[in-house]
Amino acid sequence: MNSEILQSDIILENEKVLLIPFESERNKELKEIIFDDDVWKYMGMYVRNDQNLENYIKSTLKQKADGICYPFLIIDKATNKVAGSTRYGYLNHASQKCEIGWTWYGKAFQGTGLNKACKFELLNFGFEQIQFRRIQFSADLENIRSQKAIAKLGAVKEGIFRNNYVDSEGKSKDDVYFSIISEEWEKTKKEYFSEFI
Repeated sequence: MNSEILQSDIILENEKVLLIPFESERNKELKEIIFDDDVWKYMGMYVRNDQNLENYIKSTLKQKADGICYPFLIIDKATNKVAGSTRYGYLNHASQKCEIGWTWYGKAFQGTGLNKACKFELLNFGFEQIQFRRIQFSADLENIRSQKAIAKLGAVKEGIFRNNYVDSEGKSKDDVYFSIISEEWEKTKKEYFSEFI
């Protein structure tokens, strides 16, 4: 695994999407799309006001500084607007794996194809440059929309983790886990992401 790449500024893009490091001053533009409870329903927390947004930005940057994740801002190239955020999380250098997640989009950017374009860039860079052996995804058991979106990436459904986390309101939540492994990537890329190669 090429861990050093995670110490650099990673910029990923294709015709549809641009991913830039979360530290960009453009993270302030999240304010235009972030205050929506529907966006946060399955995220284990809510961002409802300026203080919540400031806490979210600080927490995200601290987790990056601590080596827990590598977060991105998602830019919709058609409008040049910040559409949301995503990250490589649960970075595990010893086992050469991570989880792509903590992904959310403002309502206007949902269902536009941005998610698939974004996930292709993260998967392709993750397997081919960082050289992860496993990239996993998870979705709340009740979040059927996210589970369907993950399945459309060619990820293999592995099972349910019961009481996997406690949300900000004290409720235990179950997650469904999926993964793609390095040995499958070339085949998955051709079958599910042909428009990007």
